[in-house]
Amino acid sequence: MENKDLSQMTDQELLAEAKKLKSFSITNAFLIGFLIGIVVFSLFKSTFGFLMLIPLYFVHKMVNDPRNKRTKEVDALLTQRNLK
Repeated sequence: MENKDLSQMTDQELLAEAKKLKSFSITNAFLIGFLIGIVVFSLFKSTFGFLMLIPLYFVHKMVNDPRNKRTKEVDALLTQRNLK
């Protein structure tokens, strides 16, 4: 499925996109918190290695996901159109 340009979307499509991205953001925040918990536990147990590096790599990938930027753009456009 192609991503439409946000400025070309209708109000209904923009609201649906915001709802979908909100679900993504909640899931992403939960997973980042879980992985940070693994890193903290790993530091507490004084084990430096894959148990600490792999979660940090995944956190980095989740934070730099392009959908996070799209979420901010959708929020700005919703505010501009007075839909939020």
